[in-house]
Amino acid sequence: MKLTVVGGGSTYTPELIDGFARLRDVLPVTELVLTDPATDRLDLIGPLSRRIFDRLGHPGRITTTTDLDAAVDGADAVLLQLRVGGQAARLQDETWPLDCGCVGQETTGAGGLAKALRTVPVVLDIADRVRRSNPDAWIIDFTNPVGIVTRALLQAGHKALGLCNVAIGLQRKFAALLNVTPEDVALDHVGLNHLTWETAVHVGGENVLPRLLTEHGETIAADLRLPLPLLTTLGVVPSYYLRYFYAHDEVVREQRTKPSRAAEVARMEQELLTLYADPALAEKPPLLAKRGGAYYSEAAVDLAAALLRNAGSPHQVVNTRNNGTLPFLPDDAVVEVPARITPKGAEPLPVSPMDPLFSGLVAGVTAYEDLALEAALHGGRGRVFRALLAHPLIGQYEYADRLADTLIAHNREHLTWA
Repeated sequence: MKLTVVGGGSTYTPELIDGFARLRDVLPVTELVLTDPATDRLDLIGPLSRRIFDRLGHPGRITTTTDLDAAVDGADAVLLQLRVGGQAARLQDETWPLDCGCVGQETTGAGGLAKALRTVPVVLDIADRVRRSNPDAWIIDFTNPVGIVTRALLQAGHKALGLCNVAIGLQRKFAALLNVTPEDVALDHVGLNHLTWETAVHVGGENVLPRLLTEHGETIAADLRLPLPLLTTLGVVPSYYLRYFYAHDEVVREQRTKPSRAAEVARMEQELLTLYADPALAEKPPLLAKRGGAYYSEAAVDLAAALLRNAGSPHQVVNTRNNGTLPFLPDDAVVEVPARITPKGAEPLPVSPMDPLFSGLVAGVTAYEDLALEAALHGGRGRVFRALLAHPLIGQYEYADRLADTLIAHNREHLTWA
């Protein structure tokens, strides 16, 4: 079994390698290819990855290459974890929207649109190369914004699913609070990527969400940085990305006075790369847990095993085509919901009707994603303006007008049409 990781030079990669090594019985990879245009990173992460495999007794072969076509040739599955423009572009995404009093974030708002415009054309080119090499290969997308990128892939006819670590992170957190195993916890996780709510938490057939909020509400609220009375009123656990909507102005005030997450991550990445250069290091360092992407490896292995071997967990949370799952959305919208995963793909499981308080926001963001994808595929300032105006976190024509020009100015080198 051959797997390819596009963006294999990411500092995330040792997390993924650790998962492949520990869970080799679930997903017996024989060849793992790490591809990235950054040779300096591959020169560090490739040897570390091999040391991790050796330490954990994995017999598979790990290779590195900057040749994308060679990397994906004959791959059974391709994992995408790339960042077009690197951390420098992310820093811009988190900075210039603040000039209009709008949140600066890499996956939502104006910054999220900028990332989509940079990313979608690159991902579609990669997917075309994969299809030429092996039309039966699955593409697993971890590249943000996952919902828009996955929709672009599906719209172009690729075999693709999107993956996010929010659901598995909450599953692990709830299991620890309830003193049960993660496998005992099933989530009613509903919405769009980075716009989801846990509307029920099932353990042994019982919905324990009310008990979680009663007994552990303070802990959950503190993790989300949202007030407990809000969670109690909503009766659900929102994704921590909902803070950008529920406390938008508070977040903007914080972002204007504190170092950005991008700057923090860039500093952390340099520390990680220094650690990775140590030839004695043969495991993922503790610092990596602060980088983000916790449990990404377990989710990725589980999904790949189900798609390639009909193994792993039969029900997993993925980003996939709506197909009536949320009846108020178009069938070709991409939703993030529990699904039955087989080698044929994802079959979304039935979900309870969404409260209008949540479905209204989902519908609005879906409309924005439609327009964002149009802008990413066809370009043009007018399409960028329309997407910005439609976003619930922007919505004013003066802001959309200013942000459109600023977005294009900061991303011109990545936009072929600009």
